[in-house]
Amino acid sequence: MNRMAEVERPGPQGRIVALAGNPNVGKSTLFNALTGLHQHTGNWPGKTVAVAQGEYVHRERRFLLIDLPGTYSMNAHSAEEEITRDFLQSGQADATVVVCDATCLERSLIFALQVMEQTKNVVLCVNLLDEARSRGMQIDLAQLARLLRVPVVGTCAGRGEGLEELMDEVEYISHPASDHGIPREACTQEERVREAERCVAMAVTCRKEDPLAGQRRIDRLLTSKKTGIPLMLLLLGGILWLTIVASNIPSQILSDSLFAAGETVRDALHAAGAPAWLTGVLIDGVYRVLAWVVSVMLPPMAIFFPLFTLLEDLGYLPRVAFVLDHAFHRAGACGKQSLTMCQGLGCNACGVTGCRIIDSPRERLLAIVTNSLVPCNGRFPTLIALITIFFLGNAQGAWSGVLAAAMLLGVLVLGVGMTLAVSRVLSATVLRGVPSSFALELPPYRRPQVGQVVVRSVLDRTLFVLGRAVAVAAPAGLVIWLCANVSVGSETILSHITAALDPVGRLMGMDGVILMAFILGWPANEIVVPIVLMAYLSQGTLVEAGELDTMGQLLRENGWTELTALCTILFSLFHWPCSTTCLTVAKETGSAKWTALAVVVPTLVGVCLCTLVATVGKMLL
Repeated sequence: MNRMAEVERPGPQGRIVALAGNPNVGKSTLFNALTGLHQHTGNWPGKTVAVAQGEYVHRERRFLLIDLPGTYSMNAHSAEEEITRDFLQSGQADATVVVCDATCLERSLIFALQVMEQTKNVVLCVNLLDEARSRGMQIDLAQLARLLRVPVVGTCAGRGEGLEELMDEVEYISHPASDHGIPREACTQEERVREAERCVAMAVTCRKEDPLAGQRRIDRLLTSKKTGIPLMLLLLGGILWLTIVASNIPSQILSDSLFAAGETVRDALHAAGAPAWLTGVLIDGVYRVLAWVVSVMLPPMAIFFPLFTLLEDLGYLPRVAFVLDHAFHRAGACGKQSLTMCQGLGCNACGVTGCRIIDSPRERLLAIVTNSLVPCNGRFPTLIALITIFFLGNAQGAWSGVLAAAMLLGVLVLGVGMTLAVSRVLSATVLRGVPSSFALELPPYRRPQVGQVVVRSVLDRTLFVLGRAVAVAAPAGLVIWLCANVSVGSETILSHITAALDPVGRLMGMDGVILMAFILGWPANEIVVPIVLMAYLSQGTLVEAGELDTMGQLLRENGWTELTALCTILFSLFHWPCSTTCLTVAKETGSAKWTALAVVVPTLVGVCLCTLVATVGKMLL
């Protein structure tokens, strides 16, 4: 056991409880129901695997609950499984709760038997009893306890049922005087399978001949070669449409409120006699960039992340991995990369962190390096604005939103295609290797816990990502203001940069202003368009985008055409990751070399593709 992985007991009379089980058995729901807000998540010492810890109080005694990563076996094949195995074998836990899925009890029991062989004081928690009952399944918990010779408690964690009884059993079995401290005799995996089958045969009855018949009918649509991908694209298009349409009004309200608040602070600084340069730095520089990032990022993330998490809780995302597994396997990658790619749609930094689910180090690096080839929602505002201004014609109202979502979906499909192509190239060169096989579970469909989904996605994803973006946007605002207001000779630093970049920008179908905006927008992709407008208007402060018609007129007056917009869309799709993602890649890989590759690969793709499109476009015009 790694010495650094020891956990601190919650007081002299407190007890440590390990929470273990297969993935998708409702373990996290049970953890949240027991600990509430008294929890935190952090990387396990010496690992890049997040482990949640939380406390609850029962009968005036504090319990520290360790939510171990989900695993199917105590034979470690990944960092997650290694953490689970090592902690359970370390003897630090006073009790271990093994969570089982009542709807597929046999598979869960195989892992539970392994745990009972290697640790002491085990409580078996049979979760999701409500789902089992809806499928006509009855589980004799007392009979199961007699067969396994451990306490067995039935729960519906999402509804809070059975939690009090579970805490009673944990309190009793974790007592030093408990007589449940002897592990089971070790046996072979065949023997465990037969024992699990025997227990299920004697303790479970089912009134329905095939309780999963309805699920199989749905899976024939969602996972078939003919309908799986079209339905996946239709569903993703619907989510994008909801994100685009529903985020417009709150984004505008938030922008108006934040910019108005900035003017109030500006007036207060003037009244206090603050020098003009200080007001410029604080308001026109730091504050306006922060206001842009918050107003543009927060509403789409607050919509996209809950919708994404609902699909996750529903059980659909493993079907996405199943449908795309063959394509990723042919590209020399792992099918799980499709899940991390989907996470990247919300935030590339989250997508990079999600690559921890890939066991193979080579395939994990492959997924990390290529994750930013699909756009995060920070790039959505730029993509949507340019699509609407230059390619939607006279479409109005709801129809405009549908067309924008359809074209944005096409851009995302291009990103997926490029991810597969680049993965194939990398897997044949710098990340050479044979793709590994893995067992992919298709969990049963479940009704999502909407309230928990919203809270979890807002706290764990939206605010977390927003906090990271704000942390890098504030110093970026200072740099942008200095570039726009400090002169060298007769021109500002910003003018010098745009002039130097103009030849390269023209070659790529853009101009120096656009290229400069992408460079200065490295801390946050959301501020690319405002920087472009600021430079065109020759203003020393970030400006509001205003109405799309007005923005389109300004862009056309500065030489923009449909070809310019197309090249800008392509470069917005394929360029270096934002600073938050770069920092996350460096943290996950621990290597400057792989971080540099994650920056160079999408940038090289964008430069080459934009140059090709610009050259062909100019020849045809």
